[in-house]
Amino acid sequence: MIQDIINTDYFILILALFFIIGVVTTKFSSRFGVPALILFIVLGMVAGSDGLGLIYFDNASYAQVIGIFALVVILFEGGLSTKWSTIKPVAVPSLLLATVGVLVTSFTVAVVATFLLGVTWLEGLLFGAIVGSTDAAAVFAALKGQNIKARLGATLEAESGTNDPMAMFLTLALIQLITIEETNILHTIGTFFLQMGLGLIFGLALGWIASWVINRINLDSGGLYPIIAMGFALMTYSVTASLGGSGLLAVYVAALYIGNSELTYRHTIFRFNEGFAWMMQLLMFVILGLLVFPAQLFTFEVILHGLILSFVLILIARPLAVLLSTIGFKYSWKEKTLISWAGLRGAVPIVLATFPMIAGLENAQLFFNVVFFVVLTSALIQGSTISPFANKLGLTGPKKVTPLHSLELVSIGQANAEMVEYVVNEETAIIGKNLAEIEFPPDVLINAIIRDGELVTPYGETIIEQNDILYILVSRKSKKQLTILLGERESVPEK
Repeated sequence: MIQDIINTDYFILILALFFIIGVVTTKFSSRFGVPALILFIVLGMVAGSDGLGLIYFDNASYAQVIGIFALVVILFEGGLSTKWSTIKPVAVPSLLLATVGVLVTSFTVAVVATFLLGVTWLEGLLFGAIVGSTDAAAVFAALKGQNIKARLGATLEAESGTNDPMAMFLTLALIQLITIEETNILHTIGTFFLQMGLGLIFGLALGWIASWVINRINLDSGGLYPIIAMGFALMTYSVTASLGGSGLLAVYVAALYIGNSELTYRHTIFRFNEGFAWMMQLLMFVILGLLVFPAQLFTFEVILHGLILSFVLILIARPLAVLLSTIGFKYSWKEKTLISWAGLRGAVPIVLATFPMIAGLENAQLFFNVVFFVVLTSALIQGSTISPFANKLGLTGPKKVTPLHSLELVSIGQANAEMVEYVVNEETAIIGKNLAEIEFPPDVLINAIIRDGELVTPYGETIIEQNDILYILVSRKSKKQLTILLGERESVPEK
């Protein structure tokens, strides 16, 4: 009994240290330009049995479960924070990158992997499929707060949010082809379209249901709204996956629908999911770091194979995939170059590399180690240079301004009131007017204005200027009137 308590206390202490050290490392990550995922993985490797020996972990099945759960949370947060108006113009090329691009990347890498690793063609294709998709967690984290042009950022985020289902399908299909001789290829192709179709349908349907429920249920605490939103995210994945659809695609589509809908307690939901996504990134990368053994990873064979395959992936396969997927679309050569360079690999390939281990394939451990090294190389080289590279190419835009969001005062069940923070832009209808001539609804009040970092006390003759930050107290029933008055639909916080 006493020993169980000691073990529990030890586990909680280690978990606490992981969270504290992980958060602190993000500060070094942003300061030195090193992707946070690298530091999280290193933290796991240091704490593992080949490092300090704090935790022994070698269960690929547990790592896979944690990884998929984390991907659901990360994709949900990414979808919530994506503006449909931004990605709509790039939806087609993004989807081509997420499908055709993954196929081209996978096949190109497979050709080299087959001969380099001395495996069969099917196993080579399996390796290519595992590293074929960009990683949503890595891309979202790398672009967060960056001033890369909105069109390019939208392309990369939409691609990374929708190409994980393609990579997972290819990985599972190839494992089935390797392990089950009588697998029907035509049936497999039909299954792909079924999975994607169901993922899209269930994502839209459950996204609509989630939005409807969140806006109409009166809960006693505002802190419960993010919980119910996350519940819908997990339910979307599980229901869709259990019925034969792509759960990951459904989650991203549902989040995109929810995030672009009129949503009560929007800011609370977004901030919770942002923090939860960071926590799951930390947990996922640390677990994956624990799963790898540095003594097996940093061998001459793995390093050599990893470097060659990284070179092929970064400088040949990815550019070729971008070139073929963007034919006919108005991307300049500089933009295509940046899209190619920003094709980060992260947790998804490592999680997918656990599937062959669980299936008991002969070269599963070799694949896992080489994939792990490829991910480290991609994240370290590409992830740390995206922003400087974009500056060098002249593809950075103006500094991002924090858009509209709500700071809920109290529970809707108690007061039906919200404090809205709104950034005035050139499209705002009330710009250039003074407060006295603006016909606000009777239960709307501007409490404060922040202008050039200074507090301005509002009164009747105060003129609204561009880039003013308005703090507006509004009742729930008048919120829609307020958004119409401001001249634009309430938008989602931009990454």
